[in-house]
Amino acid sequence: MALLRRPSHPAARRAAFSVAGGFTLIELMVAIAILAVIALLSWRGLDGMARSQVITRERSDQLVVIQNALAQWNADLDALIAIDNTQPLSWDGQVLRLTRRSSQQPEQGAVVVAWALRMSGDSQQWLRWQSPPVNTRADWNSAWERAAQWARTPSSSEAQRETQLFPLAEWHLYYFVGGAWANALSSSNGSFAEQTLGGLSKAAASIPEGVRVQITLPEGRAISGTITQDWVNPLLGGNKS
Repeated sequence: MALLRRPSHPAARRAAFSVAGGFTLIELMVAIAILAVIALLSWRGLDGMARSQVITRERSDQLVVIQNALAQWNADLDALIAIDNTQPLSWDGQVLRLTRRSSQQPEQGAVVVAWALRMSGDSQQWLRWQSPPVNTRADWNSAWERAAQWARTPSSSEAQRETQLFPLAEWHLYYFVGGAWANALSSSNGSFAEQTLGGLSKAAASIPEGVRVQITLPEGRAISGTITQDWVNPLLGGNKS
């Protein structure tokens, strides 16, 4: 058997070593290109996961804010108090004003609460305002008027009593009257229950059987669209669907 002869010329020896012991320049360039593509695809995958996590977190945060605001809305309606010669609930198309028991200091009397949609900064915000406790008719009248003024052109002192909830495109209010839902603005005058339940004061009878709030969240946020929530008067509640 013949033995392989080792090239004796230096150039021949270098060529043989190059072929047997390493990659060519073209092979290295192809390998680098493949690794670059793999790295790019991996980065895009990680970026997509990060974006998905951010969107999920934003949606979760916004959902918590909305749920808390609507829980406060229900709490305000649950705490409505009917005081003679006052209005427990009033809607004028821009602001909902209500008289409720004080949640922090019930023994100090009632408070006036207002909900409104108004420009705050560079966007429309759903806002809530609350007065200090009122103990006299004069205190209530003053707080009731300040609530209406706050909804339109708030003073700096009244603006400090507001809570900014979240951006809102629009909102609508409906009352359950006569077995059906009706626009609250067209049905906000008069008593709702004087013919339904006896023994109610005029103020108590002015509280409808149900209140429906319909809010529209603006586009471009993690949560958008329309949300509807119904409240049922515990004294007069029935089937409000």
